Amino acid sequence: GGAALLGLYMAWNIGANDVANSMADAVGSKSITLRNAVIAAAICEFLGAVLVGSSVTDTIRKGIIKPEVVAAVVTDEGISQPAQQNSGNGTASGDAAAPIEMSQPARKLALGMTCALFAAAIWLHAASSFGMPVSTTHSIVGAVAGVGIVAFGASAIDWWVLAQIVASWFISPVAGGLLACLLFILIRRAILMRPQPARAALRFAPLLVLLVAFVMSSAILHKGLQNVFQEASADWRWLSEQAVWVAVSTGLAAMVGARFYLVRRLRIATSLGTAEQLQRVEVALAPIVVLTSCCVAFSHGANDVANSIGPLAAVVDIVSNGTIEDQVPVPFWVLCLGGAGIAAGLAMYGYRVMHTVGSRITDLTPSCGIAADVSATAVVLLCSRWQLPVSTTHTLVGAILGVGLARGLGSVNQAVTRNIFGGWLLTVPAAAGVAMLLYVLAAFCFL
Repeated sequence: GGAALLGLYMAWNIGANDVANSMADAVGSKSITLRNAVIAAAICEFLGAVLVGSSVTDTIRKGIIKPEVVAAVVTDEGISQPAQQNSGNGTASGDAAAPIEMSQPARKLALGMTCALFAAAIWLHAASSFGMPVSTTHSIVGAVAGVGIVAFGASAIDWWVLAQIVASWFISPVAGGLLACLLFILIRRAILMRPQPARAALRFAPLLVLLVAFVMSSAILHKGLQNVFQEASADWRWLSEQAVWVAVSTGLAAMVGARFYLVRRLRIATSLGTAEQLQRVEVALAPIVVLTSCCVAFSHGANDVANSIGPLAAVVDIVSNGTIEDQVPVPFWVLCLGGAGIAAGLAMYGYRVMHTVGSRITDLTPSCGIAADVSATAVVLLCSRWQLPVSTTHTLVGAILGVGLARGLGSVNQAVTRNIFGGWLLTVPAAAGVAMLLYVLAAFCFL
């Protein structure tokens, strides 16, 4: 019960911080109202988490704690011994009927994952209260590392995995920023800086929609639906195998649809002045930003939510079975709990981070939002294919910074940017420190 409440609290904080990022540029560019953004993101995240969320998660988040170290402790202390002592006749049937009793290592891990969940949630809540976008994944990683050091010793930590995550602090925003900067420069030169922006949009915007639809459908197929494909029958696996062609077909269909839509919206605008044409073009591009943001939210719900509340699934499995497995199932109620908590956190507290990312870093327009969303999604997709641990939050913020820098350094709020970078650097050590403190207090009381 306590772990479930912590899981709900963690999901609430994911909604308040992580999910707010996905809709930030749509709100910041005034493509959608804050109220409608909250509703759209909540629906997309909940559907992603519940319908196609991962049904299996790592017991020890991201391999930060070496499984062989925990296994060695389990072997030394004898995980099955307590259950045998409680059985009436020592037989297998007697063990099955007896109450499940956990060994000391299993107790440590269950208590540690609970403390890690609570510590990550506390740090996310603190960051959200200041409107600072930080990584949920890095918060969990830091918290689990802190627990691992206290519970099993520093040798239990896989420092190479931790070093890769630290490297992703730099890889994610730089890659997202560079790609977004290049894409926005391309949009500006092809459409926005032309003497007749409306005519240029009729010619080039459908190609932009082709790119957007290809990247977003690829992200949904490779990341959002990967859990479905891993467990699907052969009837569904063909979709995964033909993902590139499905994405290309989706892009071509979207391009044709966009052409008809833009002709209807912009044909009259071609006779107006340049400033009025620019305004009409940006308004016409607004639905694309909303769509890309919804795709980001859906993929996030499908891919990240179960992992973020993975410690809860680990605790549930350990308490239920008294054993430690490398991977554990994520119960359907945990996915529902995560989806509901995310929707509540986004609605109640997400406006703070949404305001920071969407409005305080740089002024956004729909064309800026498209460049940022597409670039961030493409970078996360490529890095996940190369098995590089990157943060969606860092990548998206870096992409928004790249769009700002494309218009000149003066268009970026450097004070806000410094604060965001400071929050990123603090995330792992802060979450680890809180987790260590919580575990020491909990171990004193319960172990």
